[in-house]
Amino acid sequence: MSSATASASLPSGIKVLASFPDVLILPEFVFGGLVWILVASTRVFFPMIQGWVMFVSVYCFVLSTLLLFLYFCGAHGEKSAWVAVDAFYQVTAALFYLSAAVLQATATISIKTGDYKYYQIDIAAVVFAFVATLTYVIHMIFSLLRWKSS
Repeated sequence: MSSATASASLPSGIKVLASFPDVLILPEFVFGGLVWILVASTRVFFPMIQGWVMFVSVYCFVLSTLLLFLYFCGAHGEKSAWVAVDAFYQVTAALFYLSAAVLQATATISIKTGDYKYYQIDIAAVVFAFVATLTYVIHMIFSLLRWKSS
């Protein structure tokens, strides 16, 4: 796998899945999708908090899919502006997921006296939200390094 600082351009085609940090999009899909599924399958006690968690997971899933599709098609070309777009998106996604993970953890702590089944689902959602946050933060760091070297 190539380093993020070795080339300042984004890969295109199937090379997207063979380059670091772009390969991190796969665990971001998996863990973000799990957060989405788990929060959707639990009882909503705090609509504003859990609504934000759902918004973040769906937003990041859709935008990551769009960016992956554009990278596969090579729509970004050799323009360095796309490196900045990628870095900006990764920073935004990492901050969104951090806020969503903290809010989901707060909501889970608040309902621990409720139904045990839903409490377990909420705990799983918290764990996967923090794992998704970690993958987005790692992707963000290497995307910022790529942006800096471009």
